Amino acid sequence: MKSRFPLKDIALQAGLSLATVDRVMHERAGVRTVTRTRVAAAISELERQYVQSGLAGRRFVIDIVMDTPQRFSTAVREAFEAELPGMRPASFSARFHVAETMSEQELLSILNTIRRRGSRGVVLKAASTPAIAELAAQLMAARIPVVTLVTDLPADARIGYVGMDNRVAGATAAYLLGRMAGEQPGKVLVTLSSRLFAGEDEREQGFRNVLADRFPRLSTVRISEGFGVDRTTQLLVRDALEREPDIRAVYSIGGGNRAILKAFTEARRECAVFAAHDLDQDNVRLLATGAITFVIHHDLRHDARSACQLMLAYHRMLPPDFQVAPSRVAIATPFEPTH
Repeated sequence: MKSRFPLKDIALQAGLSLATVDRVMHERAGVRTVTRTRVAAAISELERQYVQSGLAGRRFVIDIVMDTPQRFSTAVREAFEAELPGMRPASFSARFHVAETMSEQELLSILNTIRRRGSRGVVLKAASTPAIAELAAQLMAARIPVVTLVTDLPADARIGYVGMDNRVAGATAAYLLGRMAGEQPGKVLVTLSSRLFAGEDEREQGFRNVLADRFPRLSTVRISEGFGVDRTTQLLVRDALEREPDIRAVYSIGGGNRAILKAFTEARRECAVFAAHDLDQDNVRLLATGAITFVIHHDLRHDARSACQLMLAYHRMLPPDFQVAPSRVAIATPFEPTH
């Protein structure tokens, strides 16, 4: 294995010892395949983040930990990799730890490893459980700042939150969906990936409040624990459609929209209005074809930039009272799906 980068940079990016990276690079025996893969991924990340950036100055290596479907983690990765080369006054690189479904124990293991190894900061999208909040607080106590992304943890477990105001996002979805649904009474299927994500719960609350206040003819049916995974989500939607003949609209908070649409098609049911979240590749295509009606989204690059700025402020490279504003809630339609 060859690389233009010093071994110490590769070791820092991979989160491995210098001796381990040396064994991998010189193709010595006794190295696990997963370790070789990790080194190769670190080199690839360094290539993407630094080859054309020409950055100089103090270097910050941060960790981005996400329990989320690949379609969203890919969008977040692209946002950070677009923003990191332009950050000042430090130069940033990122280690990504992502999985479509991650048990609490697996996530705690990743965070414990980061705490032992050290990091300039952690960007975290994870369920709000007592154990995860406690370990995030331990990272903070170890002087590793934590920034939550799109879903939050208690205030003592992070230095800040980046993303849109989830209650406003849910309220906006309800306002648009309610006006589009017409005067006929019916039910709206509200789909969450998991009740443990605080941001999704906030979106649902904002949606329910506005629906009850302005559109009382529409009630909600909630499903969750599909984790945005297509197969699980489709089964949950299928069961809901069998139980509830009055469902005629969808507010998809947790994703898996192709699976949701497939369940409607197989049940031979019409969906009058389909509101979704995030402009990932799947949703852009579904929006362009009219399969979904509109998408609530926000600027992930703004989130990436804000997360790094919060970490710079924590490390006294920006004013200590530096604050970031929530991302603006935006609406995408089939006529302008990428803006």
